[in-house]
Amino acid sequence: MGRASSGRRRTPSGVVELLRLLVVVFCAGVGYEVSRRLDATHTVLGPFNGVTVGVIVGSGLGYVIGGVLGRTAVTAVGRAEQSLRGISAEQLVAGVFGSVIGVLAAAAVAWPVFLVVQQPFLALPLFGFVIASVGVLGYRLGIARREEMLRLFAPRAGVRTRTPSAAALPRLLDTSVAIDGRILDVVRAGFLHGKLLVPTAVLGELQALADSSDDLRRAKGRRGLDVVEALANEPDLEVEILDDELPAVPEVDAKLIRLCLDRNLALLTLDGNLARVAALAGARVMNLHALAQALRPPVVAGEEVVVHLLRPGKEAGQAVGYLDDGTMVVAERCRERIGQEVTIKVTSVLTTANGRMVFGQPVGGVPAVSALVDGLS
Repeated sequence: MGRASSGRRRTPSGVVELLRLLVVVFCAGVGYEVSRRLDATHTVLGPFNGVTVGVIVGSGLGYVIGGVLGRTAVTAVGRAEQSLRGISAEQLVAGVFGSVIGVLAAAAVAWPVFLVVQQPFLALPLFGFVIASVGVLGYRLGIARREEMLRLFAPRAGVRTRTPSAAALPRLLDTSVAIDGRILDVVRAGFLHGKLLVPTAVLGELQALADSSDDLRRAKGRRGLDVVEALANEPDLEVEILDDELPAVPEVDAKLIRLCLDRNLALLTLDGNLARVAALAGARVMNLHALAQALRPPVVAGEEVVVHLLRPGKEAGQAVGYLDDGTMVVAERCRERIGQEVTIKVTSVLTTANGRMVFGQPVGGVPAVSALVDGLS
């Protein structure tokens, strides 16, 4: 069965306590060294001398600070684990290579400093901080410049580099796709499977629509929530609720683009403007509207179609109707036949960014009086 899982994970208490113990030992050493340098060896505070008090105070501070640092470190590792799930093998190799180069460079620079500082418990944390910082920097640079790095070794190793297609990446669901609902048919037809991520920002938008006082907006919001729930129950799809990790980005569209870029995800959307902006930003986009346009049956000049005319067109004598797939049909000299089903012979087809428009004339012509009225109008 498909399952919806939350991005929140339980913090392992054992790991936190281990990190806390390390910080306690470090802070106890700092307290000992500080009290010794202050010549507090012979100072008596109750049953303890000054050095003992320094160790106790340092241990207490280390216990508090270690708990905070431990939980923060475990949370950061958990988020890094989630990020790695959306990273391709090429990105991971490039990042690890950049991290190794950064660590080696940092060690070469920081080692003389470590030798100069005579106190190991002071030099080791500083040395470790520099190594870790430069290692992370090297990893991020490796990810950002992976194409150039892999090209250096690809000719010799016989490896061809390629950027993963949008279909091979985990998908990030947009609000427009949830409201539209056709994604359910795509999933059930077997064309979409794997992991689907639903950001909490999208769920928030759907909930706001569902709570709206406007009937139309409320219906859209409820439909979107129903679609997300149905997707979570699909057996070939793993739906994961992605927590909002970008509070500094208030707009939902900008947040979706940032998530796609940071986590190497493909944006699943029906919003044409959002799709263009995301593509310009370098994100992978799967536009279901473009898929629907590609799957529409072709209509060619000379073909006859039956259309129900609904409203007047912009030009004199024109009437507008729609085919079953949503294609707009503009019929010439048919304004007096609005509300009827008319057989139209296609004269031309215009393809735009918003879809296809079909122009045609009624089969068999129109009465002379109607043609005269159309000409006068």
